[in-house]
Amino acid sequence: MNERLEEMRRRVRDREHKRFRQAAPPDISEECAAEGLSWMQRIARLACRMCEAEIPVIEPDERIVFTRTLPKLSAVFTPDEWEEIKSGRTVHAWDMINNICADWGMVLSQGLLGRKQAAIEAKERFKDDPESVEFLDCAIETIDAVLDLAKRYAAKALEVGREDLADILEHVPANPPRTFHEALQSLRFCHAALWLSSHYHVGLGRLDQYLLPYLQADIESGRLDEQSAEELLAEFFISLNKDADIYPGALQGDNGQTIVLGGVKRDGTDAVNELTWMALRAARDISMIDPKINLRISSKTDLDLLCLATELTRKGLGFPQYANDDVVIPALVAHGYELEDARDYSVAACWEFVIPGKGMEIVNIAVCSFPHAADAAIREGLAAGDDFNGIMKRTAEHINQQIENNLRPSYALKLPPGPFYSVLMDGCIENGRDLSKGLKYNNFGVHGACSASAADALAAVKKFVFEEKTIEPAELLKALEANYEGYEELRKKLAEEAPKVGNNDDAADEILVKLFDYFADACEAFGENGRGGIVRPGSGSAMFYVTLASRIGATAEGRKSGEYFSANLAPAPGTRIRGPISVFQSYSKIDYQRICNGGPITMELSDTVFRDEESIQKVAMLVRTFAQLGCQQLQLNSLNAQTLLDAKANPEKYKNLIVRVWGWSGYFCELDPPYQDHVIQRHLYATSN
Repeated sequence: MNERLEEMRRRVRDREHKRFRQAAPPDISEECAAEGLSWMQRIARLACRMCEAEIPVIEPDERIVFTRTLPKLSAVFTPDEWEEIKSGRTVHAWDMINNICADWGMVLSQGLLGRKQAAIEAKERFKDDPESVEFLDCAIETIDAVLDLAKRYAAKALEVGREDLADILEHVPANPPRTFHEALQSLRFCHAALWLSSHYHVGLGRLDQYLLPYLQADIESGRLDEQSAEELLAEFFISLNKDADIYPGALQGDNGQTIVLGGVKRDGTDAVNELTWMALRAARDISMIDPKINLRISSKTDLDLLCLATELTRKGLGFPQYANDDVVIPALVAHGYELEDARDYSVAACWEFVIPGKGMEIVNIAVCSFPHAADAAIREGLAAGDDFNGIMKRTAEHINQQIENNLRPSYALKLPPGPFYSVLMDGCIENGRDLSKGLKYNNFGVHGACSASAADALAAVKKFVFEEKTIEPAELLKALEANYEGYEELRKKLAEEAPKVGNNDDAADEILVKLFDYFADACEAFGENGRGGIVRPGSGSAMFYVTLASRIGATAEGRKSGEYFSANLAPAPGTRIRGPISVFQSYSKIDYQRICNGGPITMELSDTVFRDEESIQKVAMLVRTFAQLGCQQLQLNSLNAQTLLDAKANPEKYKNLIVRVWGWSGYFCELDPPYQDHVIQRHLYATSN
């Protein structure tokens, strides 16, 4: 990076832009109540008031602008109204549309004025449908609000003597961009407007596909060279980091600002291009938590590209996260996605697969706790005198019951409206329907959490209780009830001598596969989800490797109450594994044709692994092996365990230290202590093997 970008990066990390923050957002709940506005009208009013209240900020060295000055969103309902709305219905997350992906290519190609014209024409077609007219009026209202904010930014640019920026802001996002610079500025504005309009976990999709025409036109015309284009892209990436401290998420940094690179085009041809390489280099050079990079690969992906991606891992960024097109695309097709759409997949905030512009899918609507199912089955089965098949049958029943209990309340889920998000999606404007009414794909996604821990517990019981008969059922039950107090030798036997997932040991892996088969059976048996979609099972754990651990007592793999479970697809904490290939071999046995909501193999590597260029190539070949073995997704993380320990003790020295938490990367010193501890535990283990 040049000095200008280095200074910009420093300011953002020091959060100097917080000096522009206002004390509070406009309070609109009372005015909405007084006017008797509908929910649709309230969301539109919120978008308008937020845009109106924003104060344009242009720093002297900025070429891509937008600095949010409002600290948070205003409520659109009074407390009494909200309690009435929640009564008798399931509330979706924070009741804001999230974790979907706009059709950014369409938005750029038409400009917001093009989308407004489409809404005006649709309003004429649907003039006899009051619901459609209300939606289209609200969509137009939000477009006008965003365009007005852009005009005020253009006026501010003239005020501070930035005619170059004023010319850009007078043209975009109203009109289709004329240049790569304008495309980035338009994208920055429309993306920020979604956050202002009440949405969160707003992804940016396949950036190297929809921005490529603008880059190529500029390079061919001589308006830009590769270096100047890459500097613009790096500045765009830096700008995405400005508001990480106020975006909603489970933890700071969990904001879902993802991009997807590589893969194949809708026609199945190779989609890797010069912008793919440029985006990886820019992300490597700025070394910040946003945007979160996802790289689509296959068993034939160019090794040089994988080496460049490995350089990001080497820097400790926790990304790119890899998705294997050879596995993902057929799995999506098997779940009802059209082939061209499946080839065009992006990811939501963490790893869940979504189709840009075409999906109103709720990818994280529930969790299935494998440890709970296994533990309950083990305790009940041993007490009842079951054989091991009986315990597995009980496990399947508990999984099925979790799916029913966790999903049935959402069967008649009513989503909140999103008039401005609808502007950016395919067909909403044209059909006079808000995205909350559904799009082409309307599936639910469920996390299948902590699978290795559950499989290890069942494998230990099978070996020691039923096969070797070296542990009596009653003794194991007493040990579990006592949290292994007074049973240390038994605990060590379970923890150290039983088969473990991650070692390519069929004794554990076959149980792992059965757990996911039971999970898929339960989701398929649930049937239609009440919104015209299905339920997609996934293999990610999200935050549940920590939260579920606090709810379940001692478990039969030798884990004590409160100790963490396995994250995503990863061996359980403390498991001694043969090596990374054996981990891939274990997880390659899952039938990903049935498990398509996403969830990565998560692997920790010591930073000493990346010592030279030859080592970089070896890690890149490891990634290729992951794809060749038929696994679905992969996260590789690099850090030094002692650095983590020192950072926890001396956070002031490590403000830029980045770690992968689950499906996202964050600054280590800004994490809550339980998540810091889990990351430390993972890395301590990684460096000991």
